[in-house]
Amino acid sequence: MFCFPLAEGDGRTPSAAFRHLCSWENLVLAWRAAARGKRGTVGVACFEYRAEEHLVDLQMRLLAGTYRPGSYVHFLIEDPKRRKISAVRFEDRVVHHALCNVIESRFERLFIPDSYANRVGKGTHRAVDRLQRFAGRYRFVLRADIVQHFASVDHAILLAILRRQIPEADVMALAETIVDSGRGVLDDEYRYVCFAGDDLLAVCRPRGLPIGNLTSQFWSNCYPHAFDQFVTRGLGCRAYLRYVDDFALFADSKRQLWEWKAAIIERLASLRLVIHDSRAQVLPVEAGIPWLGFVVDPGHRLVKARKVRWAHRRLRARLEAYHRGEVSFAELDAVIQGWVAHVAHADSWGLRRHVLETLVMRPAEHRRAVAAREKAWP
Repeated sequence: MFCFPLAEGDGRTPSAAFRHLCSWENLVLAWRAAARGKRGTVGVACFEYRAEEHLVDLQMRLLAGTYRPGSYVHFLIEDPKRRKISAVRFEDRVVHHALCNVIESRFERLFIPDSYANRVGKGTHRAVDRLQRFAGRYRFVLRADIVQHFASVDHAILLAILRRQIPEADVMALAETIVDSGRGVLDDEYRYVCFAGDDLLAVCRPRGLPIGNLTSQFWSNCYPHAFDQFVTRGLGCRAYLRYVDDFALFADSKRQLWEWKAAIIERLASLRLVIHDSRAQVLPVEAGIPWLGFVVDPGHRLVKARKVRWAHRRLRARLEAYHRGEVSFAELDAVIQGWVAHVAHADSWGLRRHVLETLVMRPAEHRRAVAAREKAWP
C-alpha cells in the first residue's frame, strides 16, 4: 500500500522528483495525455466536468500518501488473439501518466536502440523495417516469443529493477502501490512454471501486469532490459531487436544461433520467463519471418493470412453496423482507412483491392435505419 505521509509537521519532506510528480503542471499534462482520444467516454467526461477540483483532490491525496488505486474492470478481446484487458478508473490513468512523466526518461536512456514497443519514435512499422534490413544482411534468423509475458512478470524482480533507477522512497512507494494493484489480475491466464531452486512457496509469488495500463506497457520494456543487454553485449549479437515479447537474432551461422538459443533460455529463467521452444527455430531468412502480423523476407512483406481473415471479418461487421445506422460514415471510414494504412506497409496492393471490393456500400439501407431509429425515439 502507498503509505508515505508527507503532510507538513511530520518531519518528512517529499523528494524533488515527487514534488514534480505532484505538481500542478505535471498533473495537467497527465490529465490531457490520459484523456487523449477518449473524451467521449463516461469516466473521462465525469472527471472533466470538474477537472480542477478532481486534480486538486488527487494532488492532495498523493502528497498526503492516502492515494489508493481503484479496482479493475476486465473484459476479453479477440485482436485476433484472445486477451484479457483490465481497465482502471480515469483518475488512476492520470496517476500512471504523472508517474511515467517523471521516471520514463531515466529508463529510456538505458534501453537499446532496437527495442521498439511503447517508445516515442519507434513502433510496429519501424520494427518491421528494421527486421527486413537485418534479413537483407544475414543468412539465418532465430525468432522467439515469451510465453504469457504480462502474466509472468514477477513483482519482486520488477521492483528490484525499478529501484535501481528510482532512489526516491516516495516515488518508489507509489510505483510499488501500482505494481501491487495488479496482483492476481492475470492469475487465471498464468500457467505455473517451476524454475531451478523453487520451493513450495514459489507458486505464491506475486506476478502479473494488467494489460491496458500505461505503466504495464512501460514496465514491460523495463523488465527485459537486462536481457536485451545480455544479448547485444554478453552474447555479442550485432543484429537483435525486440517488440514487447517478440524478439529476433540474426547471424550467418546456424550453429551460432542454436548456441545463442540455449544461452537465451538460461538467461530468461533468471527473470522467471520462458519462450515457446517449439516455435523458436533457426531458419534461413528467405523462408519468411513471421513478425508483428507480417511475413518478412529480404525482398518482400506479406500480411499474415490469419490477420487478413480477422481484419476482413471486422471490416464487414463495421459495414453492417453502418447499414443498421449504428455507426456514422466517418467512423466506418476511419476503420477502413486505418486498416489500409497498416497493410500499405506490406506488398499488399492486390490484397487491398480484393478486400475493398467485397465491402459493398448500401447508403439507402443506412438512411432507412437512421430514419427508423429517429422515429422510434420519443
